Amino acid sequence: MIIDLRSDTVTKPTPGMLDAMMSAEVGDDVYKEDPTVNALEERLADMFGKPKALFFPTGTMANQTALKLHTNPGDQVICDSNAHIYHYEGGGASFNSGISCKLLEGNRGMFTAEQVVEAINPPDFYHSPLTAMVEVENTANRGGGSCWDFQELKKIRQVCDDHNLGYHLDGARIWNALVAKPETARDYGQLFDTMSVCLSKGLGCPIGSVLIGDEAIMQNALRIRKILGGGMRQAGYLAAAGLYALDNHMDRLKEDHQKAKDIEKVLSGLDIIKNVEPVETNIIIFELTDKKNDTSFINNLAAKHVRLSNMGGGKLRIVTHLDYTDEMHDKFLSLLKSI
Repeated sequence: MIIDLRSDTVTKPTPGMLDAMMSAEVGDDVYKEDPTVNALEERLADMFGKPKALFFPTGTMANQTALKLHTNPGDQVICDSNAHIYHYEGGGASFNSGISCKLLEGNRGMFTAEQVVEAINPPDFYHSPLTAMVEVENTANRGGGSCWDFQELKKIRQVCDDHNLGYHLDGARIWNALVAKPETARDYGQLFDTMSVCLSKGLGCPIGSVLIGDEAIMQNALRIRKILGGGMRQAGYLAAAGLYALDNHMDRLKEDHQKAKDIEKVLSGLDIIKNVEPVETNIIIFELTDKKNDTSFINNLAAKHVRLSNMGGGKLRIVTHLDYTDEMHDKFLSLLKSI
């Protein structure tokens, strides 16, 4: 039995999801004639209270499209120093949009409205890049699955309005935040101009993200997706997985969160662990007392058929997910306690 805790992207479709995929009604989505893709887009647009949604093969492509929609070459986006768009999208912000990132040193991937105000370049000072947008990530991956304070997000919205800035949410794990916190999808829809939501992480789909946004900002989204190579044909087989997941896999995210908290408790009691970051959702980030032991720690667990991630800088990551069963959980906790 392999216990793969590297990411919540390692899941495989459930039998019910496969049945839904194989029975999907499909068409040519490049012509916008795939009824299942259209249904998924309409459902998510309605869920977040937005007029437009567009299906993408990846979350990176959805985020990169949002960056292009909000900016012109030479502009700058404000984001956290741990943001996915900065660390894990292959330098796409500069390559695809010709923009730079103004990095804020937030707390576990989250910054304040005051920090945003301080980071905005004066629009008439032509020596510096023109600040065009603010990007936030919820939950914050490198922040340990941390959930933003919604009131702070509202304050940042006001800053964006005051300075005519775009506001984008990288909601790759927004489903985890929605389960962990009292806010609704429509609450988020009222704040952000654009939002990317991922179906292939906590919801367990094999592929797919959706970009959701206001009418005006989304006008060129289809064109940009085409430029980036994201036009797919009978994509309804993939969209059907998303529809199934929304119906069947949302509430169970609470199970992932509880298992993550169980792991946090065990790790916190081990002498070899220096620190475990507060666990709110399904991600556990921790440090060993001796960082030199990172590789041997991972290798020792791998020898026992347990996989986890080394994030660098002395930080290790565990992510709970749909395919991490109760049996695996009990075995993993026992292994940790025996270290």
